[in-house]
Amino acid sequence: MSKFRFITGNIAIIAITVVLMLFPKPTISAEHEITGDLVIFHAGSLSIPFKEISAAFMEKYPEVKVLREASGSRTAARKISELNRPADIMGSADYTVIDTLLIPEHASWNIKLATNEMVIGYHESSRMAAEITSDNWYEVLLNSKVAFGRSDPNADPCGYRSVLTMKLAEKYYKKDGLATQMLEKDHRYIRPKETDLIALLEAGEMDYFFIYRSVAEQHGLKYVILPDEINLKTPVFKDFYKTATVEISGKKPGTTVVKKGAPMMYGVTIAKSSPNPDAAMAFVEFLLAKDGGMAIMEKNGQPSAVPSSTNSYDKLPENFKKFATPE
Repeated sequence: MSKFRFITGNIAIIAITVVLMLFPKPTISAEHEITGDLVIFHAGSLSIPFKEISAAFMEKYPEVKVLREASGSRTAARKISELNRPADIMGSADYTVIDTLLIPEHASWNIKLATNEMVIGYHESSRMAAEITSDNWYEVLLNSKVAFGRSDPNADPCGYRSVLTMKLAEKYYKKDGLATQMLEKDHRYIRPKETDLIALLEAGEMDYFFIYRSVAEQHGLKYVILPDEINLKTPVFKDFYKTATVEISGKKPGTTVVKKGAPMMYGVTIAKSSPNPDAAMAFVEFLLAKDGGMAIMEKNGQPSAVPSSTNSYDKLPENFKKFATPE
């Protein structure tokens, strides 16, 4: 009897083993292994596309909660470098902010993300709205009845790009003193980041502001397209762009650096102190994918720059190298 039980027991074990081989236990997908909070500090001009990208990412990774915080890019970098605030990802409107304020102490690499251009945004109710053109915009902004705004150059790339645009306009239109006149006007409408100015415009507190084309389009604003020679859009005019400079605060308190004009290029990195590096890696890969985040960026008026050269190519995680090229 005991021998019979032994044989039937072995048969039962074999049968169970065969069933398990034919119908293996379901495994947890890679998407569901990524969990927890994901903290992203990003430029104000990335607010709308990053909101949509985050929603799509959380649909793919339902165990992740993306927490976004918008500010001027330089302010965002200083939250990490000076305030030691925990963050996983930094998205900058100017890739050089990552190079100068985060690498090498707080980040190892930098991938260029997207492009943009400067425009003059306004509302249909803005004073002289019916008269402003791509040829006379600076005359309209200098009119004593008109108020215009810009963001803070020390906090926000759009701020120093606004100054650079004014200085390039002086050269392009051959109007001596034009930049000084513009820089001395309407200081009460300088804000920490460019998107802070939208409410002032919509409330009628001011009439115009220097803004990125993508932001103007995302918010349904009217805007004046500027000549390529001054809008910081195209590499064709990179040599002319760099003839304009602006002095901004440096890496250490009390220091300054000189910023030269250059074609616009956004950047992204993962902080060395990232509390959730797995989720950060997954988000950046999703962000840079042509059929993922880049499709959303382009839909929102920010053309993809992927792949572009980077001077930190050797420091890139292996699976990110397809999104960049060596400089």
